[in-house]
Amino acid sequence: MSLFVRLLFAVAIVFATQAAFAADIRVMISSGFHGAYSELGPAFERATGNHLITTRGPSMGDSPETIPARLSRGEAADVVILDGGAADELGKRGLVRADSKVELARSLIGMVVREGAAKPDISSVAALRNTLLSAKSIAYSDSGSGTYLSTTLFQKLGVADQIAARSRKVRGPPSGEPVAAVVARGEAEIGFQQVAELIHTPGITFAGALPAEVQPMFSFAGVLTTTAQEPDAGRALLTFLSSREAAPAITKAGLMPLSDR
Repeated sequence: MSLFVRLLFAVAIVFATQAAFAADIRVMISSGFHGAYSELGPAFERATGNHLITTRGPSMGDSPETIPARLSRGEAADVVILDGGAADELGKRGLVRADSKVELARSLIGMVVREGAAKPDISSVAALRNTLLSAKSIAYSDSGSGTYLSTTLFQKLGVADQIAARSRKVRGPPSGEPVAAVVARGEAEIGFQQVAELIHTPGITFAGALPAEVQPMFSFAGVLTTTAQEPDAGRALLTFLSSREAAPAITKAGLMPLSDR
């Protein structure tokens, strides 16, 4: 049975007890889960007749395009899909329904270099530190992974001051681009971001994930907003995205499906 057929079957089960009326479901999503969503979303639409109206933005950061900033301005959404910790913060602020949170996948931070360049060693914490100190230029994202690197990891490794002048924060989609694109053009020697946001960019070589000892192990989660106009259809979307049938697409995107589903 093909992946698409399995997905359609899963969606049919999810919607077996749903009303027959199609809905417009407004989704805000960060880049980390977008690769899986871009495959799973159309299958959901075809099987249900529902229409996904999608807006992209970072999970956090100082950009006006971040999901928290959009919600704070009153932009409409039924479902948000973003970093799990950022989802919790939105719950504390009353912007989402905390009890509707559904974990979708786990994610690692990785590093890339330009295609053809030698791969620096980041297999241990000591090797990672040496690579950071010797790199001519470093790029990281303006969202969750970059926030962790710039506010936690670089200080923990004792390199923050030494690499500050050689480090660059990259604004992500929708108006920006993946960190890997900056590296592919040769504008940064090494680049860090969540693996799912790195590996599908042409012109780069994936050097590996951060060592386990300093890996924060991000999660992606979906949650209903407090102003959702289509909460039932939104819940069905989250049920589908977290189903076992969605796992192959999540793995293909460079993420780790949750093993306890």
